[in-house]
Amino acid sequence: MANKTDQKQDAIFPTLESIYEAAERLRGVAVHTPLTENIVLSERYDANIFLKREDLQIVRSYKIRGAYNKMARLSAEELAKGVVCASAGNHAQGMAYACHKMKVKGTIFMPTTTPNQKIKQVKMFGKDDIEVMLVGDTYDDASNAAKQYCEEHNATYVHPFDDMDVITGQATVGLEIFKDSDVKIDYIILAIGGGGVSAGVSTVFKQLSPHTKIIGVEPAGAASMKASLEIGHVIELESIDKFVDGAAVKRVGEKTFNICKETLDNIIVVPEGKVCTTILELYNESAIVAEPAGALTIAALDFMKEEIKGKNVVCLVSGGNNDITRTEEIKERSLLYEGLKHYFIIRFPQRAGALKNFLNNVLGEEDDITLFEYQKKTNRESGPVLLGIELKHKEDYEPMLERMIEQNIVYQKLNEQPDLFSVLV
Repeated sequence: MANKTDQKQDAIFPTLESIYEAAERLRGVAVHTPLTENIVLSERYDANIFLKREDLQIVRSYKIRGAYNKMARLSAEELAKGVVCASAGNHAQGMAYACHKMKVKGTIFMPTTTPNQKIKQVKMFGKDDIEVMLVGDTYDDASNAAKQYCEEHNATYVHPFDDMDVITGQATVGLEIFKDSDVKIDYIILAIGGGGVSAGVSTVFKQLSPHTKIIGVEPAGAASMKASLEIGHVIELESIDKFVDGAAVKRVGEKTFNICKETLDNIIVVPEGKVCTTILELYNESAIVAEPAGALTIAALDFMKEEIKGKNVVCLVSGGNNDITRTEEIKERSLLYEGLKHYFIIRFPQRAGALKNFLNNVLGEEDDITLFEYQKKTNRESGPVLLGIELKHKEDYEPMLERMIEQNIVYQKLNEQPDLFSVLV
């Protein structure tokens, strides 16, 4: 049976009826995740902040909803030919679980840059019913390879976001939020990668709670939906920062774009460093393990703090598939964003005691040297030094620079030179 749809300009929306049907289809497969108030965030922003905990799904993200709903609507003939998908991790896990649940052969293409934790999880959920293929550096590379494989093997492609059955499955998140909330929801904040969950949930709220403002959030290094909305049609970004891997796509979906342009009230772009700070805060303050894409919506609160005061706000925690081996990178990005870590190339005066003078008269009592490396191993007396300094307070930075000048220390700031920074640090 074809999906029932409503027409609005050139956007096709899943109907509430089809979303309710998807919810029934997902019973016993997807967990009805909790909607809970977070006291720490509520006090910080002087608002009522509720978290929709899709990180507590069996596959630790909402992606099981769309993947299973799509596969459950395929014919026996289509399923017999096998299913294929491309994913940076979460959609892959959802489809792997669905393949094992339905005993369908699946082939899953993932970028070579996918964290090992996600690859292992995919294999664990899919067991012997799936095969993982690592191709390319981005989701888009994996997607192209997956589509070519479908043509060669006559298999069915399960798109991670630009498919009406997938969008309808993700929309069930919105039904649960609406059902579980006992207050009027003023804002709902949704992460955007390809746009599947934002398109689905916003469709629900525009019909059931039209007063609710719907805010999309993208990482600054991969803001493909915002760029497309600004120009009026879907465009492909030339390059992206892949750090927020669950939301880093060069090109959003045509279907999701057409829905989001009608339903989203605003899109906020969040720097990757702020996302890292939020990941650490969620873990330390609320014992929540969020992946970068899962922390996006909460990171956005800082950019809305005046607007949301006294309001009821729901943030979707979209996933919790974080690789512990990325912790050092997350801490580093957070410190750089917060202005607490700085890198320099320093040319110390060519005299005895120059380094001691730096330690005694430039470095503050609470400052810490995290990196000290001579750039010329054979000429340390006159060679430059790569120096990393971690501050306790960002306000200590300017006084430290003033002390360098007072001590006649020649320095070059690397934080402000991304090309040089990426080579040396």
